[in-house]
Amino acid sequence: MSSIPEELGYSKEHEWVAGLDESSVVTVGITAYAAEQLGDVVYVQIPEAGSTVEAGDAVGEIESTKSVSDVYSPVAGEVVEINQAVVDDPSLVNSDPYGEGWLFRVRVSGEAEDLLTAEEYAALTAGDA
Repeated sequence: MSSIPEELGYSKEHEWVAGLDESSVVTVGITAYAAEQLGDVVYVQIPEAGSTVEAGDAVGEIESTKSVSDVYSPVAGEVVEINQAVVDDPSLVNSDPYGEGWLFRVRVSGEAEDLLTAEEYAALTAGDA
């Protein structure tokens, strides 16, 4: 199991959020744990720029050689950018989930899910290891 970055917030659905405290635009991705559980990611479908997302709603899908999983938005707002590189090369989700494998950016305009700290997320996933 890879390390869990301390500076991020985590959802129980295995998404991470960066920048929630610093600005109104946050970056969303899936965790290394989720990527490991999925296996080799072969397809990523994420919301289009300009679309509105609600916290806790399924907004896309990630398909791997093993399964298809929903992507949930941990925050409410407008999608302002998608990571075209991950659409073009879904394996980035596996190789760099907290870096080049980010999924989309949201201008937060509403509620966020109750996010977990890195320590709480580690405890959540420890039972599954």
